[in-house]
Amino acid sequence: MRYLSLATLMISAAVSSNLFAQSNDALNYNVVNIQAEAMRQVSNDEMHAVLFIEKSNKQPAELSSQITQLMNQAMLLAKKYPQVKVETGSQTTYPVYDNDSNKLKEWRGRAEINIESTDFKAASQLVSELQQSFQTQSINFTVSDAQRKKVENELMVEASKNFQQRAQLLSQTWNKSGYNLVNLNLNTSNHYPQPIMRASMAKFASAEAADAQSVAAGESKITVNANGTIQFK
Repeated sequence: MRYLSLATLMISAAVSSNLFAQSNDALNYNVVNIQAEAMRQVSNDEMHAVLFIEKSNKQPAELSSQITQLMNQAMLLAKKYPQVKVETGSQTTYPVYDNDSNKLKEWRGRAEINIESTDFKAASQLVSELQQSFQTQSINFTVSDAQRKKVENELMVEASKNFQQRAQLLSQTWNKSGYNLVNLNLNTSNHYPQPIMRASMAKFASAEAADAQSVAAGESKITVNANGTIQFK
């Protein structure tokens, strides 16, 4: 009985091994990798701007007070534009030394304001007003999160249909009755080819705010890639 049990175990192990091998063979038999994509050019609907002030003073306390006053004025001005999101950015203060004597010459401070809005007119007008005291570091345009997610969802469906069409075409080409989906990956990518407007030293010379600058936001390319594996029936 002991030998029969051992033989039975050996036969069971062999059968299990054969089934596992057959399962692996079945999974790798008539398998094809396919890639498809869906792409769309989308108008940029969100404006981003970074403005900054840079001041110098021999007294760090006075410098801090001066920058704080200008930043508070800027935030107060921004309240006129509730459709524009305004946040304070990085702020630094550092000593400046004389090149000859290497002695402390003065203190210099810099503070930034970040602007974001889908209302280009309001954002441009706010930038124009702020430039009476601030300089513009950069202005660029992107697709808003809400718009991007909406387009990506639509492109996922489109990319999936393109994948199915290719899978069906290949099945017919190889005279197969159909296919089973083994796996599918959907990946998104965004490309912002529009130029970034930079005006590091831009500052209006007039004492009064100038008219808001007309902007051309450009377009971004949003792509969804569908890549996966099918198995012919």
